Amino acid sequence: MIVDVHAHAVLEATFGAAGPAGPELGIDADGVETFRADRFVLRGVSYRDSAFMDADRRVAAMDEAGIDVQVLSPNPLTYFHHLDPATAQDFCRRHNDAMAEVCARHPSRLRGFAALPMQDPASAADELRRAVTDLGLVGPYVGTDLGRPLDDPALDPVYVACVDLGIPLFFHPEPPGTNVGPRDPRLARFDLDMTAGFAHEETITVATLVYSDLLMRHPTLDIAISHGGGAMAFLAGRLRRAAEVRPWTDEVLRQPGEFDRRLRRLHYDSHVHDSGSLALLRALVGDGRLLYGTNFCGWDAGAADHPSSGRSKAGPSETGLMETGLMETMGANATRLLGL
Repeated sequence: MIVDVHAHAVLEATFGAAGPAGPELGIDADGVETFRADRFVLRGVSYRDSAFMDADRRVAAMDEAGIDVQVLSPNPLTYFHHLDPATAQDFCRRHNDAMAEVCARHPSRLRGFAALPMQDPASAADELRRAVTDLGLVGPYVGTDLGRPLDDPALDPVYVACVDLGIPLFFHPEPPGTNVGPRDPRLARFDLDMTAGFAHEETITVATLVYSDLLMRHPTLDIAISHGGGAMAFLAGRLRRAAEVRPWTDEVLRQPGEFDRRLRRLHYDSHVHDSGSLALLRALVGDGRLLYGTNFCGWDAGAADHPSSGRSKAGPSETGLMETGLMETMGANATRLLGL
């Protein structure tokens, strides 16, 4: 079974659910379609009447792409982790109700991730339990910048809820500085906020999880990270060396093989666009920690990323994904991890 775990959805029922932060569709002064979430405006999108918002169109596109099941996730622009807790709670509740309704239209093909108000971990844990037990969603899908370190014990209610429910936690960045604009103005050009910016966030996420005591505090917690963990596979040697010699490490982390063991505690989606990058990731963590992801219908999705495209149609940067054995392994990994 081919399971795509990286497939964002735009839910009309959530428009305006975050008050002045939106989200909302619009058209700018140049006649270009836009999607606004608080102060971030994405230009040149066509969400309406597309697979992002139309479940029937999505399933038809999945058939063409050779994808059996997609696990729909929140739009990264609408995590709203920076809003006041009450607004975030209301938004996430409406989002999760809407997500469950969309998935119910095609229950054998679509499953859904939950949005959580991570600025209030206790409320986030409560909403997670409701989303999973009452609505049938398969786990939480949250940003990487939560306003506190990911290993902060204040977040433990969410991690404990994941373990209790037997579900994984997925991390995917939002564009850096969604509420105030990019912290580094250089990211405002060339869509670098969604390429270099995302990789920056994902790499920091992996490093934080591996270097901190979070994985030891929660030894059965399953975590997955988008886009192959950012630049982690390329930087693994340097990150490992820091774990061995820097003064902030502890005796456990310095033990031979411990850094790599912790890397292999995590799961990584395969949406990296390059066979060399994928080969690095596979060599580092093994195929058993990989999940198939496409960012389906997004700006960076391509036909060659899909299992039905075949080797003859795939460019040299995507042929690694076309290996039948790897596709089967990633499908089995997702089926097991998500309890499909």
